Amino acid sequence: MPPLGLNHILAFFFGLLVLYLVAKLLYFPLKVMLRLLGNAVIGGLLLLIFNAVGGFWGLTIGINVITALVVGILGIPGIILLIILKSIT
Repeated sequence: MPPLGLNHILAFFFGLLVLYLVAKLLYFPLKVMLRLLGNAVIGGLLLLIFNAVGGFWGLTIGINVITALVVGILGIPGIILLIILKSIT
């Protein structure tokens, strides 16, 4: 095995630095996407509950990705917003 020179050691640490920076850059978008996915799932569940209860009075909201994200991000005000938007159209 040939001896490791200073160039090899510097290249190794530079490679570690580049790997760390790439991982740091990719971590933030992944975290945002996972949070949006979680909010969409929670919003879909809230819409299912609302449609089950609101069906007695004829109030239902269609469940799709956009409405689930709106309710997931805004919560109860999101449901109110969708009801208002549905009544306008």
